[in-house]
Amino acid sequence: MNLTDAAADNVLLCFPHLPDSCPREHRFLVLKVVMYFLTLGTILMTVLGNFLVIITISYFKQLQSPTNLIILSMALVDCMLGCLIMPFSLVRWLERCWFLGEIFCQIHSGLDMTLSIASILHLCLVSVDRYMAICDPLSYKMNVTNFSAAVCIAVIWLFSVTFSFGVVLSKINIVGLEELLMQAACVGSCALIFNRQWGVIVSLVAFFGPGAVMSALYLKIFHVARKQAKIMSERSTVRQTNSETKAHSSEHRERKAAKTLGIVMGIFLLCWLPFFIVTITDPFLNFSTPIDVFDALVWFGYLNSTFNPLIYGFFYPRFQRAFKI
Repeated sequence: MNLTDAAADNVLLCFPHLPDSCPREHRFLVLKVVMYFLTLGTILMTVLGNFLVIITISYFKQLQSPTNLIILSMALVDCMLGCLIMPFSLVRWLERCWFLGEIFCQIHSGLDMTLSIASILHLCLVSVDRYMAICDPLSYKMNVTNFSAAVCIAVIWLFSVTFSFGVVLSKINIVGLEELLMQAACVGSCALIFNRQWGVIVSLVAFFGPGAVMSALYLKIFHVARKQAKIMSERSTVRQTNSETKAHSSEHRERKAAKTLGIVMGIFLLCWLPFFIVTITDPFLNFSTPIDVFDALVWFGYLNSTFNPLIYGFFYPRFQRAFKI
């Protein structure tokens, strides 16, 4: 009994003055410092990188094309994610406490879901834009304007907000989990979980649907880019008979296209696929995924917003000139 009392006295609480407070996570000081350093660095890179994209596109008129308007809106989404979501998620993860109350918990969860879905849908819209530009350039120049791009962007924002806050505020995602939530209820908790049905629905809407569209379109783009590279190589050799040089030029274009598309899709899948796999499977496994593992996967998803401006800065020539890399 004395050992039990001593152990209870050593438990850190989120709100020590409340008897039903959630326990606070105890971590070694060195580990906590390292985790804060890495996550704060990630937040800083996310905010500054996307802010630089926003300023660059807004300042340079030659960058204000339909494609770059989509990238501008996506940078705004990712910058908001870095400013409004990631700092609070950081404290919740490392301290295992939510200090801002139930209302702000719902706002944070709704915004987190909104911005994450919006970021992924912007990536999907970029793939649609690039597909039209490369595979049907004449139609693209006639039909795709800054206005049409703005309409698509507005639809993405409206859908993301409506869908996310509709789910969070209606609490349809936790129907059937009432007993589990009652058992784990304590002051200082803030978690967005999904039952079996909505774990599948949200994952399909937010990731697997857009991801399938992106994969199909980028494969088509790569196929068309290979054909165009060969045609351009043949046309550029009217006065050139060295077949080895021609082949080298064509292969160089193909490798560059494959590298860029591969990096875009690879980073997207690496960041988000593990999280959405767990989102689908965890309800069927009685939520057995450790909390630290789940939160780490959330931050892997956030990293997609950190990498987006780096992709544009390093692989898009116009941004390279604007950034002066």
